[in-house]
Amino acid sequence: MIKQFASLYEMMGTFPDEQSCIDHLRSIRWKSGAYCPHCGANKVYHFTDNRNHKCGICLRRFSIKVGTIFEDSKISLRKWFMAIYLITSHKKGIASTQLAKDIKVTQKTAWFMLQRLRFATETKSFREPLTGQIEIDETYIGGKEKNKHAWKKKEGTQGRSTKTKAIVIGMIERGGEIRVKKLPDGKTSTVSKQVFSNVKEGSRVITDDFKSYGLLASKYKHEVVTHSVGEYSVGDRHTNTIEGVWSLLKRGIIGIYHHVSPKHLPFYLHEFAYRYNTIGLTEGQRVNALLGQCGGRITYKEVIA
Repeated sequence: MIKQFASLYEMMGTFPDEQSCIDHLRSIRWKSGAYCPHCGANKVYHFTDNRNHKCGICLRRFSIKVGTIFEDSKISLRKWFMAIYLITSHKKGIASTQLAKDIKVTQKTAWFMLQRLRFATETKSFREPLTGQIEIDETYIGGKEKNKHAWKKKEGTQGRSTKTKAIVIGMIERGGEIRVKKLPDGKTSTVSKQVFSNVKEGSRVITDDFKSYGLLASKYKHEVVTHSVGEYSVGDRHTNTIEGVWSLLKRGIIGIYHHVSPKHLPFYLHEFAYRYNTIGLTEGQRVNALLGQCGGRITYKEVIA
């Protein structure tokens, strides 16, 4: 039976030791029956220590952590559960420096734990195309030139320049989910490809007058809010929802993380989208949902590559 809890205090009471965490992870990962993470076989033998198992087909030995983001981690599952609770319940996320203090690990370890969890928030989740009424907008992540030291400032970075900023596209279904993706550039072909792969054909799509949205009318009911002439809302034709999302995202980056490099930005976008898309769940349900998609191993070398 999958256990439920409503607060961090209640969660730690529910899982007082490592074995209780192992049992809970096992109940989530094996809710449809035990299987081998190496070959996928359902013939599994269980050792008397209640922690290790052996496949009856490939004969390999394993624990419930093998094949997940927890594999080869020396951090206890109890600390991992706390980290999951904090990253999913804090509206703007949590910094690695703060997590390190909260669960008593080094900052480097906390950062790697958070990167693994961000990896898990993206894998296997939210794959269905958006449909209905979709607001689409782009934003630029990066420090403002006016706030930089003179020797760090660059010319020609105004407006939609990507010299010092990363471009991110957001697509949100009104009353539904969101997709956020970092783009290599703002070209029409690049923008259109992302929209085509994330939004169901025939949907009503609302954007601003950015010229890179020019191809959307070929597959969608495309409506435009002409920001360049001061138009921001005409009835229900607006992009206010997605612009509010950008405000929350940037407040999180500025207030919690202070700086996010373009290389690691996709991880942070995955985390943000996961929290937004699970907004209707309770704190405990959100933790269990992330535990349910923790499959897939990622190493430190892969994270920093």
